[in-house]
Parts: sequence; structure tokens; C-alpha cells
Amino acid sequence: MAEVNLKKIVAEKAVDEYVKDGMNVGLGTGSTAYYAILRIAEKVKEGYDLTCVATSVQSEELAKENGIKVVSLSDVDHLDVTIDGADEVDDDMQLIKGLGGALLREKIVAASSVREVIIVDSSKKVDILGVKTHLPVEVLRFGHEKTRIMLEKQGCKATLRMDGDTPFITDGGNYIYDCKFDAISSPFFLESRIDVIPGVVENGLFLNVATTVLIASGDGHVERIGE
Repeated sequence: MAEVNLKKIVAEKAVDEYVKDGMNVGLGTGSTAYYAILRIAEKVKEGYDLTCVATSVQSEELAKENGIKVVSLSDVDHLDVTIDGADEVDDDMQLIKGLGGALLREKIVAASSVREVIIVDSSKKVDILGVKTHLPVEVLRFGHEKTRIMLEKQGCKATLRMDGDTPFITDGGNYIYDCKFDAISSPFFLESRIDVIPGVVENGLFLNVATTVLIASGDGHVERIGE
């Protein structure tokens, strides 16, 4: 079964199970969250009254194009559920996110959500974080070269993310360094070390954030971790 179909399967299952009429809903960012947004749009066309907050400009544009009501996070007192993807998930539901460049807004929206449902295909499941992918770290543009040096002192190779010939710029106007570790065996410790580096805005470790993880495997079966 093609990977794109797995993403669609797990996204639609999450929306059908967790999104109810009248809810405030957070819209994730990325290739799997894309299918969740389209499914939410179908619910709206069926008559659901949903108020949504997007984690990126890209997701906001997709939602509006498909008839979804999108407001600012400050316009709601909470989000009942956010459905988002992840780049890595371990057995304890700890995550790496941010390959799509929206980690800052994703983390703010997650913190405002009663339930954070993470949707992935089985390729994103890992025993130890950081083995398969790098850790995105969003940094201020000012002095970012010095920030890189301090990031690399944590044991990684930090590479400035590019968009063609120029640095990639986040929705918040910042740069991203993609930090490759051999493995992240102590994610809470690493997060604390990264967060105190001057110039760091946010990092892609999403620890104790997910309340539920849905994982689609090759045969279309969806495994559930959490509530």
C-alpha cells in the first residue's frame, strides 16, 4: 500500500474519531495533516460548525480554500483537539517535529489544546529519537552563526536549512538549523540544554505533548498509543 494512502487512512480515522460538531480544532502542518484538513473540510460541508486555528500559513490557506473557518489562536480560549503529524515518534509518544518548518506555531497550538492527536505512518516509528532524522531548531537571524556553534557543542552537526540559494525563513521570520545527532537518548536533558542557548527560539522536541498517537502500518491497520 502506497505511503500516501497510509497518510490518508490515518488522517481520516483521526478526524472521524476525534472531531465533533461545535469544536475548536487545531490544524496541523505537513503531508499527513494535509489529509486531515481535507477531511475536516468534508465535515464542514456536511454541516459541522467548527472553528479552526492553523499551525502555519500553508495550512491556513489550504483550510480557507476548502471552506473551513480559520481564526487567530487569540480568538479562542482553548482548542478541543489538534490533529498533527510528526517526523519521529518513540514508544513513549515523544516526538520530533519541524521538518515542515512550522515547529514554533505547532508547539504553541499544541500547548493550547486539550487533546493532541498525532498521525503518522509506520516509517516514523523509532526506538530512539534522532536516529532517522535531524532535529530542527528555530533560531533568530541575528548572530545565527554563533548560535550554530553553541548548538554543535551539544554533540550534533548543525546545518542551516536552505530554500534554494537563500536560507529558509519560517512563518515567524526566523531561520532553522537542522541538527543531526547519532541518537537522542536523553531528550529531556537535551531540550533543556538547547533551550538556554541565546538565539534559540524553539526546538523540534515535542516531549509529553501528544495525548494519542495513531500509526498506520503497511496493511492499512491503525495502531493506537495513548488514550
